[in-house]
Amino acid sequence: MKIRTILALAMLLMPSLIFALQKQERLYVYGIATSFNDSTVYITDIQQLDSAWVDAKTDFLYSRNNYSYQLREHLKANGCATPTCVTVFAKKRKQIEKKYMATKKRYTTKGRYNVKSITKHDFTYSCIVPDDNERMDLQKKKSKKK
Repeated sequence: MKIRTILALAMLLMPSLIFALQKQERLYVYGIATSFNDSTVYITDIQQLDSAWVDAKTDFLYSRNNYSYQLREHLKANGCATPTCVTVFAKKRKQIEKKYMATKKRYTTKGRYNVKSITKHDFTYSCIVPDDNERMDLQKKKSKKK
């Protein structure tokens, strides 16, 4: 009888443990895209994501590569054949602005690159939500490490 009670209690607590692995937060992001075939660099405006998923332990943006894929697909649709994209994020507006200015400075000095700005009206990131299977996989991986 005690074992059944303990198992029932464990099953009730399991979903709360899974959702504790990732949390939703407001983040600021921007993207950079370049191609090794030419000297054009694309930089998006800073965008605010109100409900981005973040790993609770590492504070790293969930599925950051898929955010970069969103930018890559947008650029491919607009004629850039082989863009390499990076998505940069921060929790505070001041932090992202500092990173943004450093990136712009890197590519605009010395006139080596043709810098093109992508506005919020042209491209906006959409939040990526982990599904239940991914949450379960993360829970299993973390329990194996312990």
